[in-house]
Amino acid sequence: MSATNPLKKEYDSAQATPAAGDRSQKVSINIPPVIFGTSGLGNLYEALDDDVKLAIVKECFVHSKGPAVFDSAGKYGAGLALESLGKCLRELNIKPEDVIISNKLGWVRTELKTPEPTFEPGVWKDLKYDAVQHISYDGILECFEQGNELLGGYVPQLVSVHDPDEYMAQAKDEAEAGKLYQDILDGYRALANLKAQGKVQAIGVGAKSWPIIKRIASDVQLDWVMIANSMTIKEHPQDLLDFMQELKQQGVQIINSAVYHGGFLIGGEYYDYKHVSPDSEENKALFKWRDDFFALCKQYDITPAQACVQFALHTPGVVSLALSTTNPKRVKQNIENAYNAVPAGFWQAMKEKGLLEQEYSYL
Repeated sequence: MSATNPLKKEYDSAQATPAAGDRSQKVSINIPPVIFGTSGLGNLYEALDDDVKLAIVKECFVHSKGPAVFDSAGKYGAGLALESLGKCLRELNIKPEDVIISNKLGWVRTELKTPEPTFEPGVWKDLKYDAVQHISYDGILECFEQGNELLGGYVPQLVSVHDPDEYMAQAKDEAEAGKLYQDILDGYRALANLKAQGKVQAIGVGAKSWPIIKRIASDVQLDWVMIANSMTIKEHPQDLLDFMQELKQQGVQIINSAVYHGGFLIGGEYYDYKHVSPDSEENKALFKWRDDFFALCKQYDITPAQACVQFALHTPGVVSLALSTTNPKRVKQNIENAYNAVPAGFWQAMKEKGLLEQEYSYL
């Protein structure tokens, strides 16, 4: 959308308010190449014991090559990830100023009235609450306040509107789509005010569908974006690469997330958070790609995770990856994978096997 888009008039007024001062300007975030996703703390795929969650968070502080940065969201376990993270930080006696937290806002915890949560059924385990999407000016502020309560003394420095793509998918016609997009811009007006008041440091967006990120970036001054399930060794469309180049030129930092496609690329049973089996031609091709990828990794004596991380980290504009784990012993390796280079011959072999486009030139 152009700068004259009437939907963004109220957002612009928040950005231009004198109270914002320098805080309304784009912020450069100093974060290490790996930040820690917290979906596992919210019981993604499996319910973890509290002592395992504590061990994961502790390992993050032990091995982080810079400040420990955690990416969370009210959606993760219907707030359980935020709650667990805050609890672990307190048990480890971590001072609020010694941790950086990103909270993606847009989902609020609600009462669980069904056998399992209504959002992303089958993915989250043993939850005591449900979550619903609240995207609007007041909704985003509600998410921010509830998130702070769940964190119990810790306040996120990075905030964003979470899953605007899912929110827009509700639209039944063009008129409703316009209203929903206005809700999103109203949410960013709330974030702009939080930034102007000094309550947060930087504003971003997190989504699985990158075109909505592009649309929002044309209407909202963002400091960072998080792209999920979109820029991976398996999927890396040229139009997304072009957009990432644009963001880089504009000084908008990119965090790449879900680079294993929900764990599938490193041996998991879920692809983009949906259980898959080789029961269709499309899925058979997916499993065939993974089998060939694994064989090539073995030939070059590297792990699939290492290849995924190195590819994702070296795409245009990416400053960091958000990596999640449910195993404390994997935290160190996740970080090391960002520093362990992959042989150049591996990438050439990927192209020769048809696993990577011949013209791909960013490695």
